[in-house]
Amino acid sequence: MLRAGLTASAVLAVPGTVLTGLAGAASAAPAAPPGNPFTLGVASGEPAPDGMVLWTRLATDPLAEDGLGGMGGRNTEVEWELATDEGFRKIVRRGVETTGPELGHSVHVELAGLTAGREYFYRFRAGKELSPAGRTRTAPPASAMQPLSMCFTSCSQYEHGFFTAYARLAEEEPDLVLHLGDYQYEYTAGDYVAPGGNPRNHVGPETETLGNYRQRYAQYKTDPDLQAAHAVAPWLVVFDDHEVDNNWADEVPEHPETPQPNFLARREAALRAYWENMPLRRAQRPKGIDMRLYRTVSWGRMANFHMLDTRQYRGDQPCDDKFNSDCTARTDPARSLPGSAQEKWIADEFRRSQARWDVLGQQVFFSQVDFTPGAGRGFNPDAWDGYPGSRDRVVDSWTASKARNLLVLTGDVHAHWAADIKQRFDDPAAPVIGSELVSSSVTSGGDGSETRADTASTLADNPHIRFYNNRRGYVRTKFTPTEVTADFRVVPFVQRPGAPVENRGTFVVQDRKPGLQQA
Repeated sequence: MLRAGLTASAVLAVPGTVLTGLAGAASAAPAAPPGNPFTLGVASGEPAPDGMVLWTRLATDPLAEDGLGGMGGRNTEVEWELATDEGFRKIVRRGVETTGPELGHSVHVELAGLTAGREYFYRFRAGKELSPAGRTRTAPPASAMQPLSMCFTSCSQYEHGFFTAYARLAEEEPDLVLHLGDYQYEYTAGDYVAPGGNPRNHVGPETETLGNYRQRYAQYKTDPDLQAAHAVAPWLVVFDDHEVDNNWADEVPEHPETPQPNFLARREAALRAYWENMPLRRAQRPKGIDMRLYRTVSWGRMANFHMLDTRQYRGDQPCDDKFNSDCTARTDPARSLPGSAQEKWIADEFRRSQARWDVLGQQVFFSQVDFTPGAGRGFNPDAWDGYPGSRDRVVDSWTASKARNLLVLTGDVHAHWAADIKQRFDDPAAPVIGSELVSSSVTSGGDGSETRADTASTLADNPHIRFYNNRRGYVRTKFTPTEVTADFRVVPFVQRPGAPVENRGTFVVQDRKPGLQQA
């Protein structure tokens, strides 16, 4: 694990290093306001063979109502260093970035020209204050088949429990972390109560303005377990609904029958705050209400991570968005979850792929799940089951591409699931063409349980679903040229801190053998 106790006097003290992005010495930087400005930790993301993004956000008063974290309207010069050793004796890059209120006092350092496939350490300084150190890495060379250790999770409702799962994930020391949405929740305190009650509360009103969203992200990022998970490895992130508004769809809010005249302004504010608070590249910085979040990040030839956006371009949910429902509109083939342009992009990425494993990192259940026991049928219209024609087109583009192995990673549903992806779910004879791994939540839903009352009937009606567990946690994966191994990791409680981590199931997907095998 990263060592603590690095001293501020060591910063910028190593000769013979490269200075980028600055003309002038550290002593000329404007003074930061009194107090520690690094209360929100550090992060990195978007690893490439030659670089990555380093991130921090300054906040001496993280919960300030205006969302500016006590930094006010001033601009601040923030120094950064990148080293090949944890003690920062071998510094390879350093520089300065200026941030201020227009960026929410966030810092995004987009690096290139580094060595592929190696570990680095980074840190920041503002005035005399030194940040915690973070560990990151570059992706392997484009032709490499380097194994990958990756963890993924989703759905961290601050009020529902302690972020122990993030701490246990950090202890795994993965090469890469994926967060698949619902990083933060929009509700005011007490509006969304977990079974057993909420052990802690949100500050501020329901998030609607830029200041609201900035304040809410700051509250989440003060959590030490979340900070540990960010500092241990680079992240790839996509949002789901609660980063804006529950079950929003393109320009439609959760309750279109009660018009929100400010919804587009709310969406613009939410996406802007999301970018400010995530280790994303300039290419993802939103313009108005639009943010180009879908993208492919490659880990050599081992894996292509196609990170999807299933919110900005979807048609509104069918069947009045009622869970466990069915209706004629649901099966309209013209309807799309990712939108026609993103569907085409997915098909193009599959067709171009040279990777051993093609991975869709996305938000909502991809496989069909019939929630009505027996002869009836009922689906979740907020998932791909609300857009089966769109799912069929993605599956068909996969099979047409002749790419090698398909793996879908999913969040959203606050439970662990594993499923075989069939070419057509309503055809018993249809072949299995890939596998889906669904991570439980970090906290959302409270402590949870091993099973639910309806688990047996749901699994009986959906034989392609191979695993279910209702505890909180994350999925730990290992990618090799011959197989992907997935361990479903759980914590037995979140409504008090300190839970251990336990394994509830292990599955293997073998190269060129679609479908899950239980280990």
